[in-house]
Amino acid sequence: MGFSDPRTITLGSRPSNLARWQTEHILNLLQSSSSGFSYRLVTLVTTGDKILDRPLPEIGGKGVFTEELEAALRSGEIDLAVHSLKDLPVDVPPGLIIGAVESRACAQDVLISANGETLQQLSEGARVGTSSLRRQAQIKAIRPDLNILPLRGNIDTRLRKVFARDYDAIILAAAGIERLDLGNHITEYLSFDVMLPAPGQGALAIQCRSDDRESIQLLQPIHDLSTYFSITAERSFLAALGAGCSAPVAAYAQAIGTKLEITGMVGSIDGARIIRVSAAGDEPKALGELLAKKAFDLGAAELLK
Repeated sequence: MGFSDPRTITLGSRPSNLARWQTEHILNLLQSSSSGFSYRLVTLVTTGDKILDRPLPEIGGKGVFTEELEAALRSGEIDLAVHSLKDLPVDVPPGLIIGAVESRACAQDVLISANGETLQQLSEGARVGTSSLRRQAQIKAIRPDLNILPLRGNIDTRLRKVFARDYDAIILAAAGIERLDLGNHITEYLSFDVMLPAPGQGALAIQCRSDDRESIQLLQPIHDLSTYFSITAERSFLAALGAGCSAPVAAYAQAIGTKLEITGMVGSIDGARIIRVSAAGDEPKALGELLAKKAFDLGAAELLK
């Protein structure tokens, strides 16, 4: 890599506080790991940021947060796009690659309730905010009496809504809350027995052009292989099921000794039927596919219709 002509690396971010935090975090890591470049951040508003009054599956699923950033990568307007990995569709668009995956933060979901009540303590019929079908299926499996209501907007907006008593409780990813130093609002961390996360939850993916060798090389020092293997298995499970990011599907993988262990979930939206499967192996992609086969053997296809 020639440093004689310093290149400015442009990172693209969505406008929310969390998206900017994530992009600035990656920018800082890159600055510390490689000299000879200057960096700048540009903000791009996505469809998902503009349409806030409709549930995600209705407006195109999680891809509505990534398409504009991907178009800016292709056009050369930006060099790197930082995404919450759980928002990134499993089909990698032509001409782009995930250049690095940063080490994973907490993958759990958390409950934040207006009165400090845990999931089990919420009164019958309590209003719980989430637009995730994955969360809805798993909550309904434990508490079929709860009233699940759609919840969109950035983290600040969602917190405002629960503290204004529009909801009795809301469910969010722990990683986003912790990254913004809002952990004091967390009522309860939901265990993986109760709530398996979205594939890739808690991890950040940095996308770049597949022919941009300089950026790919630049990203190597911050690429975390252990996280990469885990999320590859999780996303392979999602892909093999033929399910999109907004389907009621969950997965969590982690290295135990020399093996990778993964648990997956496919549920009916009303929580009446939950299929949970586990497997272990050493090849992440094959492991995700094996897990999907186990889920199909137990009737997952019916639930994904």
